[in-house]
Parts: sequence; structure tokens; C-alpha cells
Amino acid sequence: MAKKETDEVRKSGASARVLDALDRRILGALSSDATLSYAAIGREVGLSAPAVHERVKRLRASGAIEATVARLDGAAVGKPLLAFIHVETEGWGVTTDLLALQQMPELEEIHSAAGDANLILKVRVASPKALEGLLARVYDVGCVRGTRTHMVLSTHLDRPVQAGTTGELSGGGPVK
Repeated sequence: MAKKETDEVRKSGASARVLDALDRRILGALSSDATLSYAAIGREVGLSAPAVHERVKRLRASGAIEATVARLDGAAVGKPLLAFIHVETEGWGVTTDLLALQQMPELEEIHSAAGDANLILKVRVASPKALEGLLARVYDVGCVRGTRTHMVLSTHLDRPVQAGTTGELSGGGPVK
């Protein structure tokens, strides 16, 4: 029971808490290497391991940390082709048909968008032939009117959400 008491953080007011510079530094350390120990993060940010642990619990409770996951290399798992599919649909909003897209393992992200497409899909597949098959399945979704596909030739930056702000990165202090 004691462990449960120390591991659970009250959620009331947690989401209203503003991230301070230490929170951002902790998030930065975790986003670059989620396997770091609390002691290692503490050395990096100037806190004790227990203090880092408490802050990380609060960051999880507030939703600032959504999950701790392994980032996979597409080519290493047999999916070297990355593409973005802009999808035009009939009507607007999420429908049962569109929710069916979530079941396709090739889809990494689905974004509702403004502009020339209603949805933007980030997909990773094994080959152009596999992309063609995926597009056929996307077109099978009842409300899809058209697509425009953009195949990625090379990636110059691929990183998770960053906790820092431009002011902090340039040495000008936090931007508010």
C-alpha cells in the first residue's frame, strides 16, 4: 500500500501546472534518452534522484509525458519507405469509416488538417508496391474522394517533441 501512495500523484491541478526550466531540462534529457536513470538526470539538471523521480511522476500525471517507448528504425524493421498521404474526404470530421484507418499498421500518424486535404497520413511501408496496396485500402474507405502522396527521399531531422523553447535554445531565457 505504501508504494501505491508514493507512486500516485493527485491529478487535480496537475494539468494546470506550468512547466518550469527544470521540468523542461528533465523532459529534454528523457526525450533524448528515456533509459537514463533518475540519478543520471539529476546530475545533468542539478537535482537529487528522488527529486527527479517526483518531478517525473508529476509530468506523467499532468500528461506532459505521454508514454515511454522505443523508437524503431523503419529500414531495420523492413519498412524503409516513408510517405505522407494527403487525403480528401467527403464532408468534414471524424467518421466511423475514417476511424477504420487506425487499424492499418502502416499508418504511424493521422492528422486532421486545414488546406487542400482533410487528413494527412504518415505511413511507412516496405516498398512502392506495398504503398500502392495501402493506397488501394485507403481508397476502399467510403468517404475518401482523392489522395496526393509525397514519398520521402531522405530525412534530415526526425525527433520527438522538444521541451525547450527558442528563447532557451538561444540563451535568451524562457519565452513566455
